[in-house]
Amino acid sequence: MLAKKIGIDLGTSTVLVYVRGEGIVINEPSLVAVNRDGSRILAVGTQAREMVGRTPESIQVVRPMRDGVIADFVATEGMLHYFIARVQGRQRIFKPEVMICVPSGVTSVERRAVTEAAISAGAKQAWLIDEPLAAAIGADLPINQPSGHAICDIGGGTTEIAVISLSGMVVAHSIRVGGNRIDDAIAAYIKRKHSLLIGERTAEEVKIEIGAAVQLKEELSMEVRGRDLVSGLPKNVKVTSQEVVEAIQEPLAAIVGAVRAVLEETPPELAADIFDKGIVLTGGGAQLRGIDRYLVMHTGVPAIVADDPQTCVARGTGLALEHFEVLKRNQLYLR
Repeated sequence: MLAKKIGIDLGTSTVLVYVRGEGIVINEPSLVAVNRDGSRILAVGTQAREMVGRTPESIQVVRPMRDGVIADFVATEGMLHYFIARVQGRQRIFKPEVMICVPSGVTSVERRAVTEAAISAGAKQAWLIDEPLAAAIGADLPINQPSGHAICDIGGGTTEIAVISLSGMVVAHSIRVGGNRIDDAIAAYIKRKHSLLIGERTAEEVKIEIGAAVQLKEELSMEVRGRDLVSGLPKNVKVTSQEVVEAIQEPLAAIVGAVRAVLEETPPELAADIFDKGIVLTGGGAQLRGIDRYLVMHTGVPAIVADDPQTCVARGTGLALEHFEVLKRNQLYLR
């Protein structure tokens, strides 16, 4: 049996692993539970998520990735080791070939850190692909043609916007604003308006359950539990989708600003193509209700949410491995 080919979307909030011939086999939070001095990893992924906000002093749950780059090298290596070993199963003779996507704005030092983490976690070889390219491949865009395609990938820690033509990025912009910043904005708003302190998990649940970028025809609402800042006791409040719309305007404005910056730098021929085809939205943040309408309202350019946007980058990373020889020959994707 030959070595497995694995594509990894090493995200700030989620890790997705694509195995050639099998599709996406792992979709778990990028969280690691370690003991206080960081010497031992106790849980990874979903198990670590169960511990968030519920750990004793001796244990802490960390995000090894921050803003799309490695914030804690040891925890990232441990997390990769755990996921690669799970994919490998009992077949450990051949080390896998791994392709990992990274934000387009990362430095060469940050790129090298990702490669080294993958190699020390058990990969035979590790290649990197820029996130917007992986997202475009995963969204089935014909990027090898001489025609412009705009992609906006809204992840947990970063939002990547790029214009792609002839298998290369013509203009690209990466901002460190994403789903996590939206969660923070929701938590800050609820604290300010309702004097209620909520955790990051609750803020994310609010975003998923009732979150929207624009006012909805039918308003949604949910009960939110947290700690009353006045009495210090547990309390329930009702939060509506309209309140969430108000809460998240700042991070959404930053995303629109980045999209406009890319469109302003786009050569006129490609700009005409994009106006015809629209901007394709991928990433977990593309699942926010009305995000496509919000972009259309603020840029005047059509926007379309890709099928299954959250897995686009992972699928694209895996497909890039399957067409590896072609890409290697072009030397356009790989760094």
